[in-house]
Amino acid sequence: MAQIQVFGHKNPDTDTVVSAIGASYLLNQQGLDTQAFAQGKPNAETKYVLDYFKVEPLPIISEATSAEVVLVDHNEVAQSVDNLTDVTVNHIFDHHKFNFQNATPLYITAKPWGSVATILYFELQAAQIEIPAQLAGLLLSGIISDTLLLKSPTTTDWDRQALPSLARLAGLDDVDSYGLAMLKAGTDLSTRSDQELLDGDAKSFEMGGHQFRIGQVNTVDIDDVLARQAGLEQAMKAEGYEDFLFVITDILNSNSKALYLGDTPASIESAFGKKLVNNVIDLPGVVSRKKQVVPPLEGQF
Repeated sequence: MAQIQVFGHKNPDTDTVVSAIGASYLLNQQGLDTQAFAQGKPNAETKYVLDYFKVEPLPIISEATSAEVVLVDHNEVAQSVDNLTDVTVNHIFDHHKFNFQNATPLYITAKPWGSVATILYFELQAAQIEIPAQLAGLLLSGIISDTLLLKSPTTTDWDRQALPSLARLAGLDDVDSYGLAMLKAGTDLSTRSDQELLDGDAKSFEMGGHQFRIGQVNTVDIDDVLARQAGLEQAMKAEGYEDFLFVITDILNSNSKALYLGDTPASIESAFGKKLVNNVIDLPGVVSRKKQVVPPLEGQF
């Protein structure tokens, strides 16, 4: 077994999976002994990516079994392995705000870019490490996923530079067609249960003493998801969080609506400047949880 395990956050999305693979490759090329893992099964979008580039899904863990670990696409304990406090964090590659404490020095590579895959592309370039075509395809998929094909407000010029460069390395002539097909693959929700929709891309946050759960799902028809509102609310209640916001994002039109259950509806309305109607709030122009959902909630709570 590798001496250092590399993994992303719970409920892994495409960027966290491909970035774990990319970070492991980078560190191995630099002389470390690492292996990439995931904290859960790949979602439909990620499965499309892995199948397209003929990559096996990562082994799944809930606890680290190595003395040292590398965190990718997260730095909060609640989003990491269950025994994170029992192991040594060797390195972090991330693009989120930091809420991390550590007893020992470590390497931190963090930039406010659209995806961790972008960060890893430039790290590999700076180290003059060759990027194989397969890895280039994975990394460009992480960028597409987290920036919604460069349409998200989280997109930076670094992401815009990295995507075409990785497409050339991957031999992908029409990155737009591939990206749209990839994103649509993640929007087929018909076979997923209400619980699976809620947990597919959900993260926990503590805000002003509130235990907040924020889930997000991408779709091409928000009304199709809201048709399942009764079942979704039942599943949300069963999770037991004080506040649960489930964001439903239309990837074609870059808009969202969110389903909220909790004791502070007035605070939710104040945070977003909109009214809740039957537990649903309209979020026009909102696509990014990191940049457009979490900050106003943190400011409010």
